[in-house]
Amino acid sequence: MGFDVEKVRAQYPALADGRAWLDGAAGTQVPEVVIEAISDAYRVGLSNVGGPYESSRRSSGIVAETRAAVADLVGAPDPACVTFGPSMTSLTYRFAGTLALGWNPGDEIVVTDLDHDANVRPWVQLAQRAGATVRTAEIDPATGELPVDNVVGLIGDRTKLVAVTAASNMLGVIPDLKPITDRAREVGALSYVDGVQHCPHAHVRIAELGADLYATSAYKWAGPHLAAVVAADPWVLENLHPDKLKPSPESSPERFELGTNPFAPMAGAVAAVEHLAGLDADAAGSRSERLATSRAAVVEHEERLASHLCEGLAGLSGVRRHGVPQGPTTPTAFFTVEGRAPAEVSAALSERGLNVSAGHFYAWGLVHALGIGPEGGVRASLSHYSTTGEVDRLLAALGEISA
Repeated sequence: MGFDVEKVRAQYPALADGRAWLDGAAGTQVPEVVIEAISDAYRVGLSNVGGPYESSRRSSGIVAETRAAVADLVGAPDPACVTFGPSMTSLTYRFAGTLALGWNPGDEIVVTDLDHDANVRPWVQLAQRAGATVRTAEIDPATGELPVDNVVGLIGDRTKLVAVTAASNMLGVIPDLKPITDRAREVGALSYVDGVQHCPHAHVRIAELGADLYATSAYKWAGPHLAAVVAADPWVLENLHPDKLKPSPESSPERFELGTNPFAPMAGAVAAVEHLAGLDADAAGSRSERLATSRAAVVEHEERLASHLCEGLAGLSGVRRHGVPQGPTTPTAFFTVEGRAPAEVSAALSERGLNVSAGHFYAWGLVHALGIGPEGGVRASLSHYSTTGEVDRLLAALGEISA
């Protein structure tokens, strides 16, 4: 009935090794259907698009199917809103280079201390080259949250772009985006939202977020290494003209995609979206409707686990959780252990069969805003296939290590 985590786990071959995979924010494992979809695409044969033969038409069909699947996943109005690339970082540099063509000295962009550096550095570097001013919204170091006023107060008549995360990859903090994106739209600025850590843990509707451009990575939601930037409306892409090869397509979104798309991994991404849509056995209807049901079930499961994890961490002597937000979060906890380096803690947990990451996680502004520094901390990040038993294993191991 409904969401059954043991039935979900049975679909993931990697989870059979007995380890607790608590590093979902660094990338999830993939179910058998994704592995088979990628294998089948290679097995049957693929050719580049544009040819008059079946293998070429097959590749074209995969690209179209993947655009439609990602559009359903994030609530985009049209598959033509979806642009693909190898990673969120590479796509963000692509869009930064394109948008910066319209920036001039005196223009402003807004970034935040909460973001992964992939949604900071590209904009900063291109703004500096254009002579534009960079304004950085600060977090509340006590909670790790990003107060809305700290961002909205920086948005003015000269603002061209607001780059903000939908969920912190390090702390799990989910900012209140709508007032930020609404203010950006009021002044004629574009909003670029990093949804890499948000998309795996939410039922995403771009219109509800107010994002003009929303970035996501399939390997964070049970898919292959493939990223997408999704526009809220096709017109957002139609008005942007990236540098491209002379014979490359003039059409959008194709003109944003450099070279040949990875057709077999794209087939895996379609399978991943279908898998997510079926995580709740009671889900029915269209893919969008099944996604809504299944994503709601996943959020409920993950919130329950996250509450158990955070309560357990609070009861451990010598373990300090950094950034204790009052608002919503993804199922992620960032902490340090007194007297132990983060990498040492991660290694000790690994010896006990627990995959838990350590470091700064490219949240460069955030580790400094929290006063931690580049050594960072330890991050436990749960997924839809995580269990209460795995959380208990982590808490018990941390109790041994901190003692």
